[in-house]
Amino acid sequence: MILRAQNITKRFPGVTALKDVSFDLREGEIHALCGENGAGKSTLIKLLSGIHPHGSYEGRFEVDGEEAKFTTIKDAERAGLAVIYQELALVEEMTVAENIFLGREPRRWGAFIDWPRMYQEAQALLDRFKVGLDPAAPVRTLGVGQKQLVEIIKALAKNSKILILDEPTAALAEHEVLILLDILRDLRSRGIASIYISHKLDEVFGIADRITVLRDGSTVGTHNAADTSKAEVIRHMVGRELGDLFPRRSTQPGDVILRVDSLSVADAETAGMRLHDIRFELRAGEVLGIGGLMGAGRTELLMHLFGAWGRRVSGSIELNGQSLDGLTPETIIQRGLVLASEDRRRYGLHLEQEIGFNLSLSSLASVTRGGFIQRNAEIRRNQGIFNSLRVKATGLEAIVGKLSGGNQQKVVLGKALLTEPSVILLDEPTRGIDVGAKLEIYEIINQLTAAGKAVILVSSELPELIGMSDCILMLNAGRIGGAFSRAEATQEKLMAAAMGHAG
Repeated sequence: MILRAQNITKRFPGVTALKDVSFDLREGEIHALCGENGAGKSTLIKLLSGIHPHGSYEGRFEVDGEEAKFTTIKDAERAGLAVIYQELALVEEMTVAENIFLGREPRRWGAFIDWPRMYQEAQALLDRFKVGLDPAAPVRTLGVGQKQLVEIIKALAKNSKILILDEPTAALAEHEVLILLDILRDLRSRGIASIYISHKLDEVFGIADRITVLRDGSTVGTHNAADTSKAEVIRHMVGRELGDLFPRRSTQPGDVILRVDSLSVADAETAGMRLHDIRFELRAGEVLGIGGLMGAGRTELLMHLFGAWGRRVSGSIELNGQSLDGLTPETIIQRGLVLASEDRRRYGLHLEQEIGFNLSLSSLASVTRGGFIQRNAEIRRNQGIFNSLRVKATGLEAIVGKLSGGNQQKVVLGKALLTEPSVILLDEPTRGIDVGAKLEIYEIINQLTAAGKAVILVSSELPELIGMSDCILMLNAGRIGGAFSRAEATQEKLMAAAMGHAG
């Protein structure tokens, strides 16, 4: 046993984040940690890594049989622990080698960085773990997957014997995921242990030796991966059976709300064409799914519909019979179309502000009289959407940045719904959130369509597209690669269309 957590309890003002949690890790093991957002996974990591210091919690950590009393991140690193977060901690303008050895640069004569040695050692590390990167390449020139690999090499350069990976594949393409998982298997064969945190159960079962489930801050149980199933893990995570992961309740389509005809759009900065001859109709009560590979133009299409991206070359967009040509996002929201962005932390929320502040941002006009915000009316309205979306927080005054990913996503949706739209554009609304929070988002979509609203759902997950859409468009290089009803859609057909091979 290389690491052990015994009866860990961590309290914050007004909430117990961890309650009597126990967990252990064996040498050369990949141990998955699963649970809904808010289950306590992130808090446990912060205790292990020294962010929340010894003395701020109850219970005991042991590394190699000795009690670990980490008071700083450096203490945890000296004990051989390294955390790789979903939000990468790299300096974009520095090279790969400079990032790997940042703060630990090899020196000569005591004061001067030994640049040749640093690049030589960086190359040796990259070769050892079969990562084909140039140590002299600036990190800003790398893709997300390559940056993730640099983070891992940076951790291994510190002679870490325990890697803690927090949602490491959330932003990776499929081929990058395969590379990462191969590296972790290789590390396991070298005796390096990993704690692997992920909502993607296919990955968990493809790589983990054991799985521990947390729910509501407590340990539900630990299982050998070979002796359990995804259905059982999901049941432990949410405390109930999930017979239908995609509970789409179809409604009778109404009139056409949104009509897009022969739409072609260029990038305003590069002048390069990004969307070509896009056409579709969206009816009241309908969910239109849009899929495609990275770079296919999904986000660009939604951003252009919202008036926030691109230069129209040809075609038209009509909402409720009125043209949206040349309008700003503010005016388009007033017309009844709203966007919930893919990147909630960058474009959807002010993380340092309260929930109430964020909910009001897109619809302040509705609670403003004579230039003054009607505070009581604003609070009543915000409290109503807060309650209906079942946001897990102490109240409207809670800081958004401290919420779990699923609850942040609910605030993004609440902000959009308070504009009283007829069409809601959802760009990857379930990315990075757990299966329980996903189900709640799906139920919100059902409620919207039952109320006669229309939804465009962009998703990278083919089962989600098939399960929650009434019809599906697959984009390929900015063009429609195929259109499918829900009944005729299969993962094979959708992937073929995304790759430009639709029959």
